[in-house]
Amino acid sequence: MNSSLYIRTDVCSGVPGARRLPFMDTVALQRATRRPDWAPVHAATSISGRMELWRETTENGALVMQVLSYWENACALLNYGLLHEDLFFETSGEFYGVWERVKTVTPQYRRLFASPLVFAHLEKAAERFEKWSESKAPGSIEAMRHMMKQMQSQSTAKATAKA
Repeated sequence: MNSSLYIRTDVCSGVPGARRLPFMDTVALQRATRRPDWAPVHAATSISGRMELWRETTENGALVMQVLSYWENACALLNYGLLHEDLFFETSGEFYGVWERVKTVTPQYRRLFASPLVFAHLEKAAERFEKWSESKAPGSIEAMRHMMKQMQSQSTAKATAKA
């Protein structure tokens, strides 16, 4: 099944073929976003530990990188005004969960790669999402962070028990 990501036609009017942007097979992507095992990522406290877990040579590392790349690209489209903000935020908060998982190590990655652009679109979209969410449903971001913290504690405990 080949799916496309719909983009704003008012922004791209007059551009041939700009109605649909063939992006990724979203069904396969949805499966992949559920498959990476994030538990060891939570347990890894150093950037070198996370880089070892995120190696693209492992299946889990490839899946994690696929998810990160997908959401960085989707957030870039949002940040450049090609996606409708309300539609994007109303239909998926998954990118925000991904950002919450990587934001603590993002400064280290930016230093490592000497680039302030590492995960920059995720970060900007997450900041916008927080403001948008608080205007629509005050307290929802804090509730989401609390839930994610509980999930992280559980997955860290499972990863530690496996080791």
